[in-house]
Amino acid sequence: MSEVDSIETEAPSGAGASRFPPGTIVGQFSRADVVRRALWYLVEATLFRFPIRRADGWRKFLLCAFGAKIGNGCLIRRNAHIEIPWNISIGDRVMLGEHCTLYSLAMIRIGSDTIISQEAYLCAGTHDYTLSNLPLVRVPLEIGARCWIGARAFVGPGVRVGEGAVLGACGVAFKDVPAWKVCAGNPARVIKDRVCTTVGDGQLFIV
Repeated sequence: MSEVDSIETEAPSGAGASRFPPGTIVGQFSRADVVRRALWYLVEATLFRFPIRRADGWRKFLLCAFGAKIGNGCLIRRNAHIEIPWNISIGDRVMLGEHCTLYSLAMIRIGSDTIISQEAYLCAGTHDYTLSNLPLVRVPLEIGARCWIGARAFVGPGVRVGEGAVLGACGVAFKDVPAWKVCAGNPARVIKDRVCTTVGDGQLFIV
């Protein structure tokens, strides 16, 4: 079945259904979404890449024009990649670093005062390998407030990174990351508690 002709369905019930969190969609994209994505790819490859490092307001404007929800004071690098803008919701003072990817086939939510470092990959899609036709499964994920996703870290479909958590560089999270813990490795495991001293008003200071 082609991407254009296939039909979206909710995550299956019965055996194996517990593998899919609420909000999961099984199947490809509608014809309208295919066209909308093509338009976004054109905009992202041109206007979004405008070569001024701190044109964050401009990039926010373009993303929001395509349905993204983005808070105030965010820093969005021009070579960050957002697959589907209308599937992202970002709080205040969030940084999307150089060459990071939000593979937002399903909803990706990022809380305020969070950093997504360079080349980090947030993946909200997978394939159901228990079925022979490997159907596309779009699974939402969430990054809490005051988190730090390190350089080249990977957050998998359905994962929730708790408030204040740190996922170290090149860490791979396929399970939830507990709040206020420092995790690292592949697969990611808890290394220690995050002890955080509040400075000023506690808000993320982006330079």
